[in-house]
Amino acid sequence: MDLVDLTHPITTGMPVYPGDPEVEVAPALSVPADGVNVRAVHMGSQTGTHVDAPFHIDDGLPRLDELPLTRFLGRAVLLDARDVAPRAPIGPERLPGGLGPGTVLLIATGWSRHWGTGGYAAHPYPSPELAEAALAAGVRTVGLDTLSADRTPPPGDADFSLDTHRVLLTAHAVIVENLTNLDTLLDTAGEIEVSLFPMRLRDDGAPVRAVARVR
Repeated sequence: MDLVDLTHPITTGMPVYPGDPEVEVAPALSVPADGVNVRAVHMGSQTGTHVDAPFHIDDGLPRLDELPLTRFLGRAVLLDARDVAPRAPIGPERLPGGLGPGTVLLIATGWSRHWGTGGYAAHPYPSPELAEAALAAGVRTVGLDTLSADRTPPPGDADFSLDTHRVLLTAHAVIVENLTNLDTLLDTAGEIEVSLFPMRLRDDGAPVRAVARVR
């Protein structure tokens, strides 16, 4: 059995979605002065590798702490989208077989290689039609190695949409964004199970320690 960390570390100045709170991790207590090390952490609920709950896009939808824990653990099925162009949609024709209730769809674009660079926001994204097809197959958990499940527009571009978010979250599915190392799982011969449990925050979402177990 191998464990693969799918989580970006939380650090000061790390990438965040435009407009989200910036991340700062700073000393609060130290061993020389206080006998222990403690860090003060300032960040938003959508920081780093995190889960979006339905409440993220609609006050009337379930909050994170109202979702079943089964949303955050399951057999993973990989979709290889590494050849998709920047800011281009990923269509439903790319959906792999083997999807069903309880499976986790992981969309590997390879975009985590741009983490920390100006190109990270130019990621491809799953189309609403792909989201609808995944839901029809029984999927209720979708993970991506990108900043968002929708197109992130460049500065000054007014073409903003949450259409894919709305398709998935309105169906009480969850979205896990900013995963990493998904491309390393594409050639895995064994079965992959992923653990995507978030911090127990309420409301819109929370950071996740995402781990894949390969058997």
